[in-house]
Amino acid sequence: MQIEPLGKQLITDGQGQFRISDLAPGEYHLSVSYVGLAPLTKDVKVESGGVANVDLALDVSSRTDTVFVTAERVQGEAEAINIERTADNIVQVLPSRVINSLPNMNIADAVGRLPSVTLERDEGEGKYVQIRDTEPRLSNVTINGVHVPSPEATVRNIKLDVIPADIVERIEVNKTISPNQDGDAIGGSVNIVTRTPTEKPVYSFGAQGGYTPIQKGRTLNSFNGTVGQRFGAQKKLGALIGGTYDHNNRGIDDLANPGYRQR
Repeated sequence: MQIEPLGKQLITDGQGQFRISDLAPGEYHLSVSYVGLAPLTKDVKVESGGVANVDLALDVSSRTDTVFVTAERVQGEAEAINIERTADNIVQVLPSRVINSLPNMNIADAVGRLPSVTLERDEGEGKYVQIRDTEPRLSNVTINGVHVPSPEATVRNIKLDVIPADIVERIEVNKTISPNQDGDAIGGSVNIVTRTPTEKPVYSFGAQGGYTPIQKGRTLNSFNGTVGQRFGAQKKLGALIGGTYDHNNRGIDDLANPGYRQR
């Protein structure tokens, strides 16, 4: 604040109040300024032996001002740890960078790498998820928080070997259920968060190969790819397309017990 014609300057207290004493009677010109607000000027007349009360209200300098706050998005294990730390229940998170850094052909193989999670396998490939050593039917599966019913009529288990790992942003394994989740997950719940397209084009391709000596030797190969981007002037429309081809060509050495006859 500045007082003219005295050229005197002063600062208000934390409540915006101020007091000026020992002023000679007369007219004064007050100029008030504050960072982010429009300056204000006001004429004040001081009478002899009197007190002049002045109420000043500053307005914003411009109602069209725009503030941009930018920062790098937390990714990978840092994001996973932050979700686990701030969650109200016991949850473990497997981010996409960790999923894609390992040879996971499907989501079941990726989930099976988490602690206290085992897989029920079919011919060596992970199929059903078992959380904390409970049966697969006691755990449910959600995609982006939406419950997924079983495609099979006789069981409620969800086969996770049909979901490619390349289209998943992260996997959340809830070992305890919170009130906002379905209550049918006695063993736990697996939530699959899918990837979303970004303003920049997304291109992701991968290939794997192998060989097995079983049954005179066989080759194994797989290919996966994901493309996506946001469109339009405001980038409100986006598309993400992913696909996986897996030809494992497994051979099986099966040892069976022929049984015995009880006498």
